[in-house]
Amino acid sequence: MRLDKYLKVSRLMKRRTVANEACDAGRVSINGKQAKASSEVKIGDQISIAFGTRTVTVKVLKIEETTKKEDAKDLFEYL
Repeated sequence: MRLDKYLKVSRLMKRRTVANEACDAGRVSINGKQAKASSEVKIGDQISIAFGTRTVTVKVLKIEETTKKEDAKDLFEYL
């Protein structure tokens, strides 16, 4: 699955366009390497997102095309 779509489906970012802009600005990395919005996300990957002064790091547990709001937290775990 594309990185921008995963960030939206997992509710780590509110909209796909916002996820796209964050990737273009270089604020998102997968396994320590800067990632583009079109990068493939696989189970076990570590995604780091820089939100201002705070950085959020998560590990991908599941990949689903769509999910309910309540189940979105099951797609990743915070590190």
